[in-house]
Amino acid sequence: MRVDIYRRAEQAGIFSYLVVPEGKPIPDEATGIDWQQESRALELDETAAALPNYHIERPFEQIAAKGYAITGLKDMTAPH
Repeated sequence: MRVDIYRRAEQAGIFSYLVVPEGKPIPDEATGIDWQQESRALELDETAAALPNYHIERPFEQIAAKGYAITGLKDMTAPH
């Protein structure tokens, strides 16, 4: 599956990421947030259980359920 990836700055140099299918708009519930494009048309393996570079677990389950996947709150800790 090809996806577009967006990021936004959080606190202390942390970023959260939003993954949407290629060419799809950012979902309405996330459009009021300053997302910046990170990658376009990135090919991802649909069998991947996680996207560790983006701190996203079960990305394709999330996309199937709500149309996007997003970084989990538990991963919002400062880098070591």
